[in-house]
Amino acid sequence: MDRNIIVQQASDYASGGRLAADLAQLVVRPSISQSEGRPQDLLAYLGEDMRPILEGIGFDCRIFDNPLPNGAPLLVGCRIEDAGLPTILVYGHGDVCNGEAVRWREGLHPFRMVEEGDRLYGRGTADNKIQHLINIKALETVISARGKLGFNVKIVLEMAEETGSLGLREFFERERDLLVADVLIASDGPRLQVDTPTMFMGSRGGLSFDLVVDLRPGDHHSGNFGGLLADPVILLSHAIAAIVDRRGQILVPEWRPTSLTPDIRAALKDLPPRRHDTDWGEADLTPAERVFGWNSLAVLAISAGNIASPQNAISGSARATCQLRFVVGTDMDEILPALRRHLDAAGFPMVEIRAKGPAFKATRFPPDHPWVRFVEKSITATTGKQPHLLPNLAGSLPNDVFTDVLGVPTIWIPHAHAECGQHGPNEHALLSIAEEGMRIMTGLFLNIGEGQAPEPG
Repeated sequence: MDRNIIVQQASDYASGGRLAADLAQLVVRPSISQSEGRPQDLLAYLGEDMRPILEGIGFDCRIFDNPLPNGAPLLVGCRIEDAGLPTILVYGHGDVCNGEAVRWREGLHPFRMVEEGDRLYGRGTADNKIQHLINIKALETVISARGKLGFNVKIVLEMAEETGSLGLREFFERERDLLVADVLIASDGPRLQVDTPTMFMGSRGGLSFDLVVDLRPGDHHSGNFGGLLADPVILLSHAIAAIVDRRGQILVPEWRPTSLTPDIRAALKDLPPRRHDTDWGEADLTPAERVFGWNSLAVLAISAGNIASPQNAISGSARATCQLRFVVGTDMDEILPALRRHLDAAGFPMVEIRAKGPAFKATRFPPDHPWVRFVEKSITATTGKQPHLLPNLAGSLPNDVFTDVLGVPTIWIPHAHAECGQHGPNEHALLSIAEEGMRIMTGLFLNIGEGQAPEPG
């Protein structure tokens, strides 16, 4: 069948309503890996929702227990047509963030998909259910049209990405032989612009931690003890101000990367403008350099007293949950020790640092790799657009398990947009991006199956 006809079939799947209908069946599953979730829903997403889809197009599927205690299950699906053909590894995560239903606007619910014009609302519509659904349905389109792919595919679906991908590295190390491949082609994160495809080859790392000032049990009357007892909230606020200044510029020397080299600056130079505050972030960097080439600290939450009903009392303790997003060139093992030294030197030995959960490692892959150029050329041929090419995503992904454990090039093609509301209320996908994503991935898989892919090695 003619390539253009097959790509049009992929487009029709999205524009004709079938993609939205299939996605709705996935959204209704509350596959939450955070505090609102239930383990049985994570397993059901793999066994009841995804396994039948994959087995229906010729994949042999196995569901694995996580190698770490309390870790979430994983699914591996393999379709091996010929051992001599290239093998593509595809990844996705079926877990989602807490629904937080009370924060969604009227008429919406996190686990009921609602279509409004170009928008598909629901938890997982952008992160990440629609993204791996598009890639799987593009494979199905090629198989239905040609009876084969012309290459091998291995699919890994995990259920703990939103909580740090606990056990994923250990699983890859244990099952390295099962997962061997030539390249990772996967989808997560957002495009830079709605109407232009994006490619990225790595991600910023992410490490979360708590800062705690715990001075005494209980609260004390703010009049009787005001001026006598130290206020942990004020101490914590000043400690944070010692880590970043009023622009959010990082003051910890070891947190200031050395990897924003001329070649990375050149790669970021012509990217489109991003929404940003002009008086925020590293003053001598462009917005693109700040988000793709530098480190940033965020205070995710801060707690002391009862903000809904404040009392006339000095709190006994205060806590802030913080997160550092960091690029290649930052020593991940030194992030918290460096912070400890910095706070001590600044006069805040009373501030305790508590690590929170696993960290994502920062990764980058060379943009001139043959697989990168091949995918870039295919996207341009299908869409008539030159994709934006990023050295790494601003967010964090478990990309290091593919680069470090399997040693494969990693190419990510996102099917969401930056304003999609992921991790917050009113999460949504754009059907227009999904339609173009179906065409992009179908065209790419056709190109690989036609023997145009780079030689292994």
